[in-house]
Amino acid sequence: MEKFGKSQPVKRVEDVRFLTGHGRYIDDVAPEGALFGYVLRSPVAHAVLNGVDASAAAEAPGVALVVTSADLDAAGVVNEMDGVVLQNRDGSKAAAPVRPVLAKKKLHHVGEPVAMIFAETLDQARDAAELIELDYDELPAKLDLAPGGETIHDEAPDNLALDWGLGDEAATEAAFAAAAKTVSLEVGDNRVIVNSMEPRGCSADWDGERLHVAYGGQGVWGVQNIVAKALGLAPEQVHATTPDVGGGFGMKAPTYPEYIVCAHATRVLGKPVRWMSDRTEAMLSDHAGRDLVTLAEFAFDETNKITAYRVKTRCNLGAFNSNFGQAIQTNLFARVLMGTYDVQTIWQHAECFYTNTTQVDAYRGAGRPEAIYVLERLMDRAARELGVDPLELRKRNFIKPDAFPYMSATGENYDVGEFEKVLTRAETESDLAGFAARKAADEKAGRLRGVGICYYIESILGDPSEGAKVEFCEDGTVNIYVGTQSNGQGHETVFAQFLSDQTGISADKIFVIQGDSDMIAQGGGTGGSRSVTTQTNATLETVSKMIEAFTPYLAEKMGVEASAVTFDDDTFRAAGSNMTPGFLEAAEMARADGRTDLLVHEARGKLPGRSYPNGAHVAEVVIDPETGTVVVDRYTVVDDFGNLINPMLAEGQVHGGVAQGIGQAINEMTVFDEDGQLLTATFMDYGMPRAADVPMIGFTPEPVPSTANIMGMKGCGEAGTVGALAAVSNAVQDAVWDQGVRQVDMPFTPLKVWEMLTDAGQQAA
Repeated sequence: MEKFGKSQPVKRVEDVRFLTGHGRYIDDVAPEGALFGYVLRSPVAHAVLNGVDASAAAEAPGVALVVTSADLDAAGVVNEMDGVVLQNRDGSKAAAPVRPVLAKKKLHHVGEPVAMIFAETLDQARDAAELIELDYDELPAKLDLAPGGETIHDEAPDNLALDWGLGDEAATEAAFAAAAKTVSLEVGDNRVIVNSMEPRGCSADWDGERLHVAYGGQGVWGVQNIVAKALGLAPEQVHATTPDVGGGFGMKAPTYPEYIVCAHATRVLGKPVRWMSDRTEAMLSDHAGRDLVTLAEFAFDETNKITAYRVKTRCNLGAFNSNFGQAIQTNLFARVLMGTYDVQTIWQHAECFYTNTTQVDAYRGAGRPEAIYVLERLMDRAARELGVDPLELRKRNFIKPDAFPYMSATGENYDVGEFEKVLTRAETESDLAGFAARKAADEKAGRLRGVGICYYIESILGDPSEGAKVEFCEDGTVNIYVGTQSNGQGHETVFAQFLSDQTGISADKIFVIQGDSDMIAQGGGTGGSRSVTTQTNATLETVSKMIEAFTPYLAEKMGVEASAVTFDDDTFRAAGSNMTPGFLEAAEMARADGRTDLLVHEARGKLPGRSYPNGAHVAEVVIDPETGTVVVDRYTVVDDFGNLINPMLAEGQVHGGVAQGIGQAINEMTVFDEDGQLLTATFMDYGMPRAADVPMIGFTPEPVPSTANIMGMKGCGEAGTVGALAAVSNAVQDAVWDQGVRQVDMPFTPLKVWEMLTDAGQQAA
């Protein structure tokens, strides 16, 4: 443990900069004199677009350029956004309609970009947008998750984009036919708008030979390659950078149309340009999350052992395939389909539909929260119908410790797991024994209290390889260049701390460099909770190279054979020599001797396997039946994250994830009217969680070190959200069960809960 992270709760060094207003976000780093961009967006959800007349706008005061889809075509820009396309279960290719950078022949959702205006001031660009005339014939909006309705794309009859399956359907049906008992539950997973603290934005500058694109995102290399492809440039002609980022959560990972248009505009104008989304614009154009309905079913034998699991999902892709849209509720959902339970007979069927709404893609967890939500809601329902304790039912079906490594039915190689130990610890930490007394006290006060449990597991996603470069600077400091990208997780602290642990270099001398395609040639960015495991693995590889390179040099200085020199995480030593230089001293000597080859070291590392963080969430809610208000009163998390570099940062990640999960469960309701207009496009209408909505969150590590990486770590960035949805929902279901309510679906807004209780009371009467 000492070797691979000293596990100290070091405070985040970057917070001083952020909290004193010295952060440098995308709107702070725009080039001086940059023209302001403004996007004209579709005012309707579905229409045939007959024409776009921007002539008056082009002549408006201060306007330098107006860009339409026709302009992109005329300039030879690749007018098409990328998106992953899977195979249908019959082997055919799923639908792949072209998604233009700017709307071309149709309008597909409110907020779709139609034209972009660049002017001396933002107000001038906004005013000019009002002069653009759109000629369109409106069509009915398609909004439901069912075949049929107005066709959005000719390539997708009935608006079915993908009909996907995984597992053995026949064996699963046979298991259900032979089951002693079956349990089923259909639950919705409501659409959420990501609402990162900082909205999206970008700037672009062209110097005649190279393009510089800066954007707030989750890794510079995707933007570099996609923008280069769109403009017909070589990737090395595009310099992509990312400054400080105020939250991403998956939504900021892809390249969006505005980045390509800004890159085109600066090349045409020879002047820098900038664009920043406002909040309503973000709500209309950012990729949304979740938005699916799933019917889940268990087959049990006589001993309450699950023998088969069957899942049927209908999911919303929005108007087009986003970059990973087709993969989220299929492949990524499948990663943890069966969770921590020992079941090999499964059938997963997903139908993905196009609708006249914003595209749906990754949101904190990307498919894994959706899968665990369904699974753990069904476990809760099964415990009720079987008349058994929900903890005991889980323990009965857990994969046992001696079964690892365990290959799941969907192909995940779980390396280790002691799920029963973690759940038992959660039972203690949450004081489940005291729940009955708390419930009774609330009943006396006319309130309803419920408790909900979720046991989750997550599969870490993303590129398993990563690079790190360490540079010794003249002023005695050290730079470490990383291929991940912080969006607020504390990377500047944790990566400096880890390098310090491995080298003895004081952490305050180490500076983390990220987000620059010129400085870091390759990287995987942030996403899928990959950052800490992949980056520290790369750092270890680099430190090994550093030791290897310095050893013969120092052996000569010490007057010993290279084989006699050792490094003890702080200093180099050798029997027979009094010299004990650390890395900084060794680098100073090398610089004085002209050994510049010893001042920069670089390596790449690849993890041999994924890590699988897991844990138990226990939530208690209190409901006021008079108003329907739901309060999350107690929340306890026991997590197996393996070895931790910095427990404080890990706990912070859990707190943030749980807050987002509570937000989706209690507050966040995305509403479209029948014409596809978004009715929740401001914070006046869309219910974000507030401080008062989130209780103190108990966090206890119960580590089982991973064997899939030398550090024994497991990613933690998304885990809080993965566990929170079902824990809160199961608690709400528990609170209202005795009132006769048998179906609860997020979000549990006061009106919705009040109506559930009222309807149940009327039926009982």
